[in-house]
Amino acid sequence: MEPKVLFSQTPPGRLFVTAALPGAVGMLASALYQLIDGVLVGQVLGEAAFAAINLAMPFVIINFALADLIGVGSSVPISVRLGQKDGQAANNIFTCACLLIVATGFFLGALLFLSAPLLLSLLGARGELAGLAATYLRVYALFSPVTTIIFAADNYLRICGKIRMSMWLNILMSILTALFEFVLLVVLDLGIWAAALASSLGMVACVLLALYPFARGRLQLRFCRPRFTIPMIRQIVACGSPNFLNNISGRVTSILMNAVLLRLGGQNAVSIYGILMYAEGLIQPLLYGACDSLQPAVSYNWGAGDLRRIRAIEGYCFSAAAGISLLAALALFCFPGAVTALFLSGMDAAFLDTAQAAIRLFALTYLTRWFSFAVQSLMTAVEQAAAASLISLSTALVFPVALIALLWPLGLTGIWLNFAATSLLAGLLAAWLLSRFLRRLPAA
Repeated sequence: MEPKVLFSQTPPGRLFVTAALPGAVGMLASALYQLIDGVLVGQVLGEAAFAAINLAMPFVIINFALADLIGVGSSVPISVRLGQKDGQAANNIFTCACLLIVATGFFLGALLFLSAPLLLSLLGARGELAGLAATYLRVYALFSPVTTIIFAADNYLRICGKIRMSMWLNILMSILTALFEFVLLVVLDLGIWAAALASSLGMVACVLLALYPFARGRLQLRFCRPRFTIPMIRQIVACGSPNFLNNISGRVTSILMNAVLLRLGGQNAVSIYGILMYAEGLIQPLLYGACDSLQPAVSYNWGAGDLRRIRAIEGYCFSAAAGISLLAALALFCFPGAVTALFLSGMDAAFLDTAQAAIRLFALTYLTRWFSFAVQSLMTAVEQAAAASLISLSTALVFPVALIALLWPLGLTGIWLNFAATSLLAGLLAAWLLSRFLRRLPAA
């Protein structure tokens, strides 16, 4: 379907089914490669390797953070320009953004490759644990000039109305990763570096497939002679800052959490934290599908000045996000043992009791998480970068770091409660910012 017809003329309910559901399936499929990675590493290589990838993962995600800033930050102005019928400006932003992503991939990948041992030693990792984590991180760093554009390409395909293509590429990426990892870890019995290699190869294959129709000029967005301008770069940075701050701040918080967990509970506590992050990695893509997959449509209508349609679309987004979040809370609270056994088997009773208690406390997060997520997505789509960034930074860094200190007397229980308390505070902040924004809008 043509983007103009899809974004401006399709009934909101049908638009939600057409865009959000495939978006959720695609993002969930792309998240499965991390889940598969964790399951196979934990079951095949053991707890030390599982803890190592959880120590390295925040740095892996930081490696994608600049690319995500540019990808999301360019998607909003591209959609707005298309809504304003300015295709030439949209193509220029698209071309410049792709070049910037490749350049930042080279720079950050080289930096992480060289500094991996130092970064992990600063966390307090020593011996085998530090060596495994550094090896895992360095493989990802080597491939970053190519792999970091994968999520931006996903955004660009959705802007061009290729929602199903985006979904199928994400599914293919998970299938390829699972096959590569099974062969390298189970069949060939290779080490932790092979797990990172499998994920990287799966992403490389899908990057090439995603960019092919753009290179052939078959989609609405086309590569052109780039014209970089300071205002354009400033706008990309402003629109991408909420996601960037969320990624960077969240990873800084994860690094701090890992350091605290090593002190409070050692390797076992880091492993339990990893289980929680893998659970979040399955829930977050569903929320993404409910909200962020419709960002191009919301931005297009914002550019076209159709506030009534934006309100209708967002009604579906908020309702779906609430349903997903509450169902996730129920599942985590009722089945903590099954979640633990998925990643690590043969653990002692003390570990299992601690893990199940942590998962149940973590489940409380999703009673309120949906609201701040939906508000942040809306603010990003309508170019309210300051409000979206404030929600993002507070959720990912300010609230959790402050709560580490506040809940410190509770030990590990305080760490597990941190997530739910952060989510509640973020919801209150989001409600305040949303009410201010709505008061400034003209009546539809």
